[in-house]
Amino acid sequence: MLYMHVMDRRGLAAAHNADRQDLVDSHVASVARECRDNLLETAVVLDALALCHGHGSYLPRPYQETSTPVPTDVELRTDASDVADQVVHHDHQHETSTTGDLPARLENGCTDSQRDAVRAYARREWITSPP
Repeated sequence: MLYMHVMDRRGLAAAHNADRQDLVDSHVASVARECRDNLLETAVVLDALALCHGHGSYLPRPYQETSTPVPTDVELRTDASDVADQVVHHDHQHETSTTGDLPARLENGCTDSQRDAVRAYARREWITSPP
């Protein structure tokens, strides 16, 4: 795996030095797709685990650590929405959505329904993604 990454970087550097912008753009697009696939897979796994723990609230954004332990189900739902938000961010940035109807990115003070929306978006994207 490491060798593959070294060779990819070497090829990318060679394409850049040869002013082959088409190859550079193609490689960057490939890396962006791979990154999205990894984010989407992680988001869906966390979402499935969170769904197994029922529905409920999320931690506030931004979250301040306290001495009070956070219930596992709340933390899991929060993590699921945070990773799904990364998918949303990626799709806004690279225009890679397959279903459209991208929700807004999560911001400080976001609502539970906004967190639910990014998780639902990640599920839709996963369902429609090619095998």
